[in-house]
Amino acid sequence: MRIAVTGASGFIGTHLLRSLSGDGHAMCVVSRSQPPREALEGADAVVNLAGEPVAQRWTTAARKQIFDSRVNGTRELVRAISQMGRKPATLISMSAVGYYGDRGEEELSESSPPGTDFLAGVCQAWEAEALRAEEDGVRVVCLRLGVVIGPGGGALSKMLPAFRLGLGGPLGTGRQWMPWVDIADVAGLVSFALANGSLRGPMNTVSPHPVRNADFTAALGRSLRRPAILRVPSFALQLALGEMSGMLLWGQKVFPQAASQAGYEFLVPSVETSLRRLSEIH
Repeated sequence: MRIAVTGASGFIGTHLLRSLSGDGHAMCVVSRSQPPREALEGADAVVNLAGEPVAQRWTTAARKQIFDSRVNGTRELVRAISQMGRKPATLISMSAVGYYGDRGEEELSESSPPGTDFLAGVCQAWEAEALRAEEDGVRVVCLRLGVVIGPGGGALSKMLPAFRLGLGGPLGTGRQWMPWVDIADVAGLVSFALANGSLRGPMNTVSPHPVRNADFTAALGRSLRRPAILRVPSFALQLALGEMSGMLLWGQKVFPQAASQAGYEFLVPSVETSLRRLSEIH
């Protein structure tokens, strides 16, 4: 299969290219300098990863860039697909569990309603633009990503130095649910979605075993053989990060119902195993 990928230079894109090419697929990296339609010619499928990093203080300018890079970028991609004579059969477009907002102890599946905050609004608009490709007969799957664990980047790349020094610990109360997924399963779920024609619409890309933040940080400390008891107060995160701190303090107990019902078997379902693999690589 010939697969075109946008945003391929990032943390997830780098791993995905390696995994899919290892499976024998021909990979085509879509760069910003290329006309989209030209870059997509001959593609059997498209994986859309492009987007401004969300992990930053949400200033007015940052909010605009976060929204535009995802929503407008996906709109342009879908427009280019619609103009093609031979269209790709499948579009895999990223989204995030931020779609659900702060949900406390509620168990969430793909059919759960969206949240009402800024990030939830971005995710809804992002998915809506991707799903427009269905009007041209393209099968669309929107992967709602959790916190991705893997070497070379992601949320943990900023956490590891403090934890290695024994300065890590829970965020806020530590009781908030944390939907996570190993990078191996991100690649595995993309491959599964490409091959499984019955999958369409949203697909939660998270482990079937969500953990509370306190349990996650304790597991990370154990994997590094370091204490992880220095709690970071909620007010400190709010002062440092503003509204974006909600991403770290909110609870989202998300389950991968669509993937599990379709028969996907997770490669790394245990957070202990995922973190141990990460600490060994680092």
